[in-house]
Amino acid sequence: MALMFPNRSRSFDEVRNVVRFLGYDGMFEVRFFVEAAALAKTTAGMSEADYLRAFDAARSNIHEAATRLYHPKRGTIYTLTAADLG
Repeated sequence: MALMFPNRSRSFDEVRNVVRFLGYDGMFEVRFFVEAAALAKTTAGMSEADYLRAFDAARSNIHEAATRLYHPKRGTIYTLTAADLG
């Protein structure tokens, strides 16, 4: 099966400084994280809402990058960086 993103929810993890979102490969859940630094030119003074808005604005690019990185034999947790989104 192909990786899909039917769930549009996302959340900001302040401890890890990432935005979390989920993908699904059939019945398997795949967890993705996007580094906060990858979502903005500057992270100075950005709030959780700012990061979530930046994620929403780049959602299609993020999903494309997640699909490129994903391989079912490499696990179910991935972290996307600015290089992955570039």
